[in-house]
Amino acid sequence: MSSKDLTDYLNTAQQLAQALDGLSGEQLKWKEGPASWSITEVLAHLADHSIVVSFRIRDILADTQVQLPAFNQDAWVSGQHSNQGTAEESLNVFRSLLHYNSLLLGRLGSGEWEKSGINFKGETVRISDIVRSFTAHVQTHLAQIERVKRGAEAAGSLQR
Repeated sequence: MSSKDLTDYLNTAQQLAQALDGLSGEQLKWKEGPASWSITEVLAHLADHSIVVSFRIRDILADTQVQLPAFNQDAWVSGQHSNQGTAEESLNVFRSLLHYNSLLLGRLGSGEWEKSGINFKGETVRISDIVRSFTAHVQTHLAQIERVKRGAEAAGSLQR
């Protein structure tokens, strides 16, 4: 695992904060349709994803040898009424987990980065893969946030 990979991982919280800069509560909750996520729901999903990734990393380090868990992201977002929360709450959880995980990741030796588990697809994944995948996952959702912002603007919801 390179120091750039870890830096990219740690920069995800700042990237999310920048994507939200200047948006009102109403703008953060705007949805294109019932099946679409608002920006607030995207952030709740990323907090949830951080919880799951945190568990996966720790499970691999514990050598439990069980299949790493998956989760139904849509059911989690809707089941916890994520759009009734705030983007700030979810971003704070995300930041906290990112920091907590960075402390753990900073203690790992090079061999531990290569420890692996089996994901829900039956694929072998190393801790280094999980961290890189997490960062890429956040980038996907940053692009989604930008699409939601453009959709809201086209619908007349964003007045800048």
